[in-house]
Amino acid sequence: MNRLVIDCSVTMAWCFEDERSPLADLVLERLTAEEAWVPSLWPVEVANVLLVAERRHRLSAADSTRFVELLRGLPIVVDEAAHARALGPVLATARELGLSAYDATYLELAMRLGATMATADDRLREACRTCGVPVLGG
Repeated sequence: MNRLVIDCSVTMAWCFEDERSPLADLVLERLTAEEAWVPSLWPVEVANVLLVAERRHRLSAADSTRFVELLRGLPIVVDEAAHARALGPVLATARELGLSAYDATYLELAMRLGATMATADDRLREACRTCGVPVLGG
């Protein structure tokens, strides 16, 4: 089976009931049989979303802790090479496709691994299609 890269938009849909989606459910289901890959910025992005949600009283600290434990139990591989590639291929990809450096990091990882991308972000989905990276769910 093809490798899978997941971004923060898919990850956080598992946390918030009002953000659930068939795509997020499909990814979670796939994680029962395979691993997913994320760039090294992913834990920082997840932490930031959790902190903002706590500050807005959308989650309690206990809710965040439970969610982090759920994530730690999933077969998610953090690619440590992302930071080393940030000022080279990631920056070039972001420039060429009009992406943020964050989104380009996920795309660069998917291209490097020959992986399928799982994202709810429309701009990133379109950039994947432009680069020939398969997108889960269409």
